[in-house]
Amino acid sequence: MARILIVGCGSRGLALARALGERGHAVRGTSRDDGGRARIEAAGVEGAVADPDRPATLLPLLGGTSVVCWLLGSASGDEDQLAALHGPRLHALLQRLIDTPVRGLVYEAAGSVCSALLAQGRVALREIEASHLMGGAIIAVHPDERREWLDDALRAVDAVLSA
Repeated sequence: MARILIVGCGSRGLALARALGERGHAVRGTSRDDGGRARIEAAGVEGAVADPDRPATLLPLLGGTSVVCWLLGSASGDEDQLAALHGPRLHALLQRLIDTPVRGLVYEAAGSVCSALLAQGRVALREIEASHLMGGAIIAVHPDERREWLDDALRAVDAVLSA
């Protein structure tokens, strides 16, 4: 099976990690700090400290990874931080993925983040797909719809893996 990297592995990320693990995938989840990493590991998922505000911290985690899930549709922070996560930070990561074995990225395009910023992230993903033939899929269901969100996230991972 595949290795999946979940960037932003909070409660939704852990639910996705468990479901992917049940399907036989190896899953690694990230947190910005050791406390979050410990919570991820306590849930039975491989944990790692990495900061999506610094895409270079994600690079060591890409070895053997098939799909990256960018689950930051409900990230917190000020407007500038959120704009960076769904704009330049995402774009920088996508550019770096081009020369890796990663097949593609799943982008969470619904959540509490401003819809204009989420649309910006969608555009970045679609542009990299078109220009570099990298796989990409969108999670469009709002995270408040927990079961539907998880089904959409699993569909998105499957879509990237089968592309």
